[in-house]
Amino acid sequence: MPGKVNPTQCEMVTMVAVQVLGNNTAVQMASSQGNFELNVFKPLIALNCLRSLELLSGACSGLQEHCIEGLQPDGARIGRHVEESLMLVTALTPVLGYDQACAIASHAHAQGLSLKESAVLLGAISAEDFDRCVQPQSMI
Repeated sequence: MPGKVNPTQCEMVTMVAVQVLGNNTAVQMASSQGNFELNVFKPLIALNCLRSLELLSGACSGLQEHCIEGLQPDGARIGRHVEESLMLVTALTPVLGYDQACAIASHAHAQGLSLKESAVLLGAISAEDFDRCVQPQSMI
């Protein structure tokens, strides 16, 4: 598929997690075999613990180097998502009441509009008042 980016590092981390869970199961089973403060399975316990530590360390390093370093947020896209979020309707509830805020959110969702577009179109609030009431930064 042209342009496809495979999430190899994320998949690697999940594979490591599954292997570590398997190692943990072996450690649990081996730990249950001890008698009288003596457990001949201690080498198996140590081996699986050390392998898990090495796997987790490598996975964290690989994820950091190949996935996290250099990662930058797309501010414009985040801003669009915030502006399009129907959850912002909670800021209108104290001003317009629950029922009208719910109607605005339902209308926006059904028509594929923003909350602001829906609220103004329904005549519930002016664009200026909407901007004054709905400030996502103050909702954090």
